[in-house]
Amino acid sequence: MKKIIIFSLICSSAFAFAQKQWTLQECVNYAMQNNLQVLQRDLNSKNENVNLTIAKRQYLPSVSGTAAIGSSFGQGRDIFGVTNRNDNFNNSVNVGADLLLFNHSRLAKQIRKSNYDVEASMFDTESTKNDISLQIAQQYLTILLNKEIVKISQSSLENAQKVYDRAKITTDVGTTAKTIFAEADASLAREKQNVKTSEINVSRSLFALAQLLQLPDYKNFEVVNVSVDDKLDAPLYSAESVLEKATQNQPVVKAAESRILAAAAQTEIVRTSFWPTISANAGFGTSYFRLLSTRSINGNQIPQVNFFNQGKDNFGQQVGISANIPIFNKGITRLQVEQSKINEDIANNNLQIQKQSVKENVQKAQFDAESNYEIYISSIQAEKSTALALDFAEKSYNAGRTTIYDISVARNNLANAQGSVAQAKYNYLFSLKLLNFYAGIPLSL
Repeated sequence: MKKIIIFSLICSSAFAFAQKQWTLQECVNYAMQNNLQVLQRDLNSKNENVNLTIAKRQYLPSVSGTAAIGSSFGQGRDIFGVTNRNDNFNNSVNVGADLLLFNHSRLAKQIRKSNYDVEASMFDTESTKNDISLQIAQQYLTILLNKEIVKISQSSLENAQKVYDRAKITTDVGTTAKTIFAEADASLAREKQNVKTSEINVSRSLFALAQLLQLPDYKNFEVVNVSVDDKLDAPLYSAESVLEKATQNQPVVKAAESRILAAAAQTEIVRTSFWPTISANAGFGTSYFRLLSTRSINGNQIPQVNFFNQGKDNFGQQVGISANIPIFNKGITRLQVEQSKINEDIANNNLQIQKQSVKENVQKAQFDAESNYEIYISSIQAEKSTALALDFAEKSYNAGRTTIYDISVARNNLANAQGSVAQAKYNYLFSLKLLNFYAGIPLSL
């Protein structure tokens, strides 16, 4: 009984997953949590945060302890030239601490650089998320487009089926030639092929989105059929207005700006090598020594002091200040400063590259939006004219003035025109969403 219940639960959960239809927002949210590129960026950010914590903890003193134990055996000669056995056992225990007092604010500059590195890594993560979100939105719209083409193909198939049924009847009663029926049959087969092709394209686009989301079960993946208005408005923003916002808000630009600040901070860090480093140190410890062989002086045996007394008598403390003053290091520090300045120039140049890339992307999005809108408007007009032509062709065919071939051509023309409208609509919708995205408007359908 228990096994039956568990099996039922597994089947029901699998069925529920199979029936789940994903919205665009759900797809984006899932990718933000599971996409390997996003996870890699998150790990990089965590690593930079750890580096920041390490930099902050450099202000704390370092404390360490040492313990040593050893023995020595053999002959030894004292200061009087007398040779004796010198077998002994010794150990020592010490605890020391070091504290940095001065290094020309090197630690503060390192913390500042680490902060900029953390900011840059966070912007990198945001940029990766934006790129994946745009890819998901484009693929999502491709699915909706292919589904709309399936509807168009099915409509054409229904019309072809009607023509086929009528041709079969008229051919069977002998009022039309068999060539008419053969053409109707061929036309019906072509429409069935178009339906099957369009259905495969839907499955292919669903598979592509499932791969983008890196889903484990791509075969049961399905999306919500979002209703897209057939009357779309013209673009609201100009490239100039969008460009200003995009330059300020795009994470790739912000990341480049943070890396400029990090490079400048690194130069300051390298310059601190010209200055001395002053440290304070303190410690305490004790030791123990015991002869393993009998020793005597003038016939008197040397007394052995026990462990605890020696530990007390040998206990000592020390405190001091040390300074490491750079004098000559082959000019390496100056070369490192020069190298760091070159890295600053590289960071500044990278910022200009990112700004130019954003500018080109915005201008392209604006051009695509305007061009696709014009194509969309003209395709609607072409669809209306083609639909009117098909209506005239059907009426002429019913009146016996045209052939079934003329109907097939008119119907194919309408299907192509409807497909062009759908293609233009979704192309324009994506370019419009992309332009709005650069303007700071979140992706949505």
